Formats: sequence, structure tokens, C-alpha cells
Amino acid sequence: MRFGLFVPQGWRHDLVGVAPAEHWATMRGLAQRADAGDVWESIWVYDHFHTVPEPTEEATHEAWTLMAAFAAATERIRLGQMCTCMAYRNPAYLAKVAATVDVVSGGRVEMGIGAGWYEHEWLAYGYGFPGAGERLARLAEGVQIMRQAWTEGVSTFAGEHYTTDGAIVRPLPLQEGGIPLWIAGGGERKTLRFAAQWAQYTNFDGTLEGFTHKSRVLEEHCRDLGRDPSEITRSANYNVAIGRDEAEVAERVAARRAQLEGHVSAEAVERELTGLDASTPCVGTPEQIVEKLKPIVEAGMTYPILNFAEAATDTSGIELFEREVVPALRG
Repeated sequence: MRFGLFVPQGWRHDLVGVAPAEHWATMRGLAQRADAGDVWESIWVYDHFHTVPEPTEEATHEAWTLMAAFAAATERIRLGQMCTCMAYRNPAYLAKVAATVDVVSGGRVEMGIGAGWYEHEWLAYGYGFPGAGERLARLAEGVQIMRQAWTEGVSTFAGEHYTTDGAIVRPLPLQEGGIPLWIAGGGERKTLRFAAQWAQYTNFDGTLEGFTHKSRVLEEHCRDLGRDPSEITRSANYNVAIGRDEAEVAERVAARRAQLEGHVSAEAVERELTGLDASTPCVGTPEQIVEKLKPIVEAGMTYPILNFAEAATDTSGIELFEREVVPALRG
């Protein structure tokens, strides 16, 4: 079992209450805390520009800028994005950025990559919002460009959406074979097939039913392509509200409500809080969370990526998870 930790960057209104001048110190402190221990394999941010569950003027710090900053501020922890939107950056340029960050970090970068979905920010930034077919086609072409750039140091590629002609990407990433690819998303016809073809990691539905179903689809694609599915690590993301007892769990959920209220609509608050319903895998006491996660782990989910909404101002939930949940799952 490996564990990843989301560092609050503002996208989920998770820096509310922290003065903007203190944002970086807060993020750096959490990254260095994770780096110093032996619980966390990786830290993660989201590749988004506008907040959720609704766009507001609250800060959202840019993912790849943070990757470079974390690379210089940490020593051991691996660095990921969940997940980079292919169409937000030219893929040859993205390959160059990621290779540079890999060198700065000493070979610790993960490449989370997907087709993108947040229409509001696509349109606001002038990217248009093509249909799902085109977004997925861009993902497939971009992944091929990046793989070529990281293994050969140069990319020449003629696609429908992206073209390179001798694009030099030096230095190469320090990681042999290039930066590991996390192809995120549960689209069964294309996204999971892309994962079966190119990914070292996937990230999709973290419920027992959803995870089991998506895993079967992934395995079918692997069989079609002649790939061993055991080569692909399957991960899932979880929102955590943990407490020593159910009263403390309720306090965590109430704190998340307070974090959002006054910034987004009442309807958006309620939608967001469905992700912290007691039925979800990582909401409850340590014993309850272990009980809910164990069947998913047995189904093959060996790399949960965890989000603690209160982490910018309160690490007691992280500490409780580290102390009681992680050892129980690692056995």
C-alpha cells in the first residue's frame, strides 16, 4: 500500500481563511511535513484555474508552478498532478516543463494526464471547449509526443491536433524510460483503453462497485492489447473526514460546510457535501474507514490519494489517519 496526499492549493476553497501572503508557506509546510515522514509516497495538486464547486475569486495556484516549487523544497516525496489537462499546454512544451522539474526534483515527478472537463475555465482562458471526442484525441496524441520526447530527446509527430518537427527536449527526465504516466478517468471506451496502452498508473472511481467494474474494463482492454494488467497500478481519490468518534466526524463535516458557505451558493455547498456522506469510504472513525477501505484494497486499489479539506489550518485529521488507518491497511 502506498498513500498520496493532496496539498491544498485553493481549488477546492481549501485555503479559505489563510492570508494570500501565507499561501505558499502553508503549502510548503505541508509538503515538507509529508516529505519528512515515511507514510506518504507522494503529494498532489489539481491542474485547474478556477475554483469548485463554483468559480469564485478565491485563489487557485497553478499546478506546474507548484511542481517546480515543491521539487526545490522537498527531498524524498514524489510529485503529482491529478490531473494535468492535455489541452491547456502544448504537449511538447509540457514534456519540456516536466523534464526540467524531474531534474530539479532528482527524478521524483509523476505525470497525471487527462482530457479535461471543466468547461467554465476552458472558455474563460480562450481554449474553446471541443467535444469529448476531440479532447480525447488530443490526449492520445499528446501522450505519444511526451513519450517520444522523454525517451528519444526529440519529437517529430504529425497528428490531427498536434504537430512537432524536431522538438528537442533536453535534458531528458532523470527517470529511466521517462516520467511515469497516470492516465486518469473512467471513460470505458477510450480513456481506459489509453491507460491499458500507455499508462503505468490509473485513477478512477473509488467506490467498491465502481472500482471493481472499471478494473474489469481495464483488464479487458489489456487483454485486447496484449498487456499484463498487473503492470498498471490502480489508484483512487478520496475525500477524508476522520474523527476519534462520530461527533468529531460531524465536526469535520461542519467545518467543511463553513469553509464553503459565503463563497458559493447553498446548492453548491450541498452538492459538495455529498462527497462527505457517511457512506463514502473515507468518512468516519479510523475503524469505520478501515472497514470500508479493506474490500476496495482487496479488489486491487493499492494507492489511495487523500484530500483533507481542513489541512491548511488543522493537521489533526492527517495525524489520526497516519496513526491508525495507515498501519491497519498496510497490515
